[in-house]
Amino acid sequence: MVSPGMDLLKCEIPIEQESVVLHEDVVTGLVLVGIVNGFCTVGAGTMAPREPNSQISRMINESERLARLFCEKKWPVLAFIDSHQPDKPEEPYPLHCIAGTDESNLVPALQWLENEPNVTIRRKDCIDGYLGSTEDDGSNIFVDWVKKNQIKAILVGGICTDVCVLDFVCSTLSARNHGFLTPLEDMVVYSRGCVTFDLPLHVARNIKGALAHPQEFMHHVGLYMAKGRGAKIASEVSFHGPKKP
Repeated sequence: MVSPGMDLLKCEIPIEQESVVLHEDVVTGLVLVGIVNGFCTVGAGTMAPREPNSQISRMINESERLARLFCEKKWPVLAFIDSHQPDKPEEPYPLHCIAGTDESNLVPALQWLENEPNVTIRRKDCIDGYLGSTEDDGSNIFVDWVKKNQIKAILVGGICTDVCVLDFVCSTLSARNHGFLTPLEDMVVYSRGCVTFDLPLHVARNIKGALAHPQEFMHHVGLYMAKGRGAKIASEVSFHGPKKP
């Protein structure tokens, strides 16, 4: 059941979504953000859901479906995995996804990605995957991935729509606009392949310093902000042969 508040939000800040077709002759990369146990598996950590969540399950299913299609086609895939050191908190969030723990591993449905030759795994220690791809020598794993594969479009999904996904999208689009990511042209956020966490107001009131974070509201806001930065928002993703001249 959709709440009256959600209806009002969609009325006041509507999002025009589109059906996106990925063509064989346009190099497209798939980026999966943060689909780890610590964010997705019930009871797996401080930031994990406390009970089964249908929206998280849908995001995982859609991510697995797309990942398998990309791997069948040998198209490039990059997965960002949160991996933090216990002495370096990521404020304002509690300690989570500590390196070497199961929290910091891909969810079971995606662990097969680690053995695929077209997949790049990047363990990051900050919210923004673009910044989290920077190496000590100043190079950037994500930038190198785009350029090495000559990626013209990126399809992105994962968790959280309004946090890690949004930060990555904004940084990537800014870098594209400054000519740092040639030949990248398009950034597509797949709405069914993204999700955010749920912290209702009545729960947040009992947690010191917590901000309410209603799941469906904030998912919509994250998509709206991404579109405002220049991303396409896709309600459907399909594959097709080469574009007609």
